Amino acid sequence: MSSTEPPGVRAAPQVTQEHGAAAAGAGERVRTVTLSGLALTVRSVAPVREGLAPALFVHGLGGSSVNWSALMPLLSERVDCEAVDLPGFGFSPPPDDGDYSVAGHARAVIRFLDAGGRGPVHLFGNSLGGAVVTRVAAARPDLVRTLTLVSPALPELRPQLSALPTGLLALPGAAGLFSRLTRDWTAERRTRELLALCYGDPTRVEPDGFRAAVEEYERRLGLPYFWDVMTRSARGVVDAYTLGGQHSLWRQAERVLAPTLLVYGCRDRLVSFRMARRASRAFRDSRLLTLPEAGHVAMMEYPDAVARAFRELLHETTSAEADRS
Repeated sequence: MSSTEPPGVRAAPQVTQEHGAAAAGAGERVRTVTLSGLALTVRSVAPVREGLAPALFVHGLGGSSVNWSALMPLLSERVDCEAVDLPGFGFSPPPDDGDYSVAGHARAVIRFLDAGGRGPVHLFGNSLGGAVVTRVAAARPDLVRTLTLVSPALPELRPQLSALPTGLLALPGAAGLFSRLTRDWTAERRTRELLALCYGDPTRVEPDGFRAAVEEYERRLGLPYFWDVMTRSARGVVDAYTLGGQHSLWRQAERVLAPTLLVYGCRDRLVSFRMARRASRAFRDSRLLTLPEAGHVAMMEYPDAVARAFRELLHETTSAEADRS
């Protein structure tokens, strides 16, 4: 649905720590990266061989690095995959400065990349994460080799009615009201409502996946900062929609130099498919993948299709780089 340019300041050396095994899925490693005033949980999949180009994946509002667990193994033969939990989401604690704006999240991503020296990376973003990485790519082109955006939260003049509750979450007191109205909802019901909003066809979720989503929802609801993070991040998205001039996300998109893959689902209830045409015009070196049956999280619903499109982008850009050398 962000603000000052993320500065390219070199962060202090990072300290990594292995995370609890319960957070990691099969074949995944989860660790915490600690920077000054910031701790980020990072999920990775071992590449099939050493020396592959790095890739970083950034989730959307209310999501986490787990949202990329279906896609990363499909790309591990081409890129070295890491997915980050944005501050306050997943297993990352809130940042010390309490900044949940799109620009604040972008600064966290930039600090992580600068500290690890992994750039330029193949950068992926979904929804809020799409807005975040768009700002990263515009502000720090040296950090981004390619950009893949899955239903990016770029400003819409007329948002879909089904997306309005997310925007209303940004209003003062709205989170508390919603919490009271839904206090009798079970975690199962909350999860079903969320899947119905995000998936083009919620029946595609396997029973094991649904149970894992319910357990994760219960864990997050128990965090004392859950609603505060959701409210402030939603407010950051709304604020980003209202910015004009050079800080407008659409102006930022026009500044992106990296080859860009745009992925839109025709059944998306949060980001309208009609925005695909405008996005294709805004990103100067873009190609578009449309998935008729997908909703808001195509990388979870149709990971094979998204992986195939990225491999095509990678082949195209690698060939172009070889021709120029």
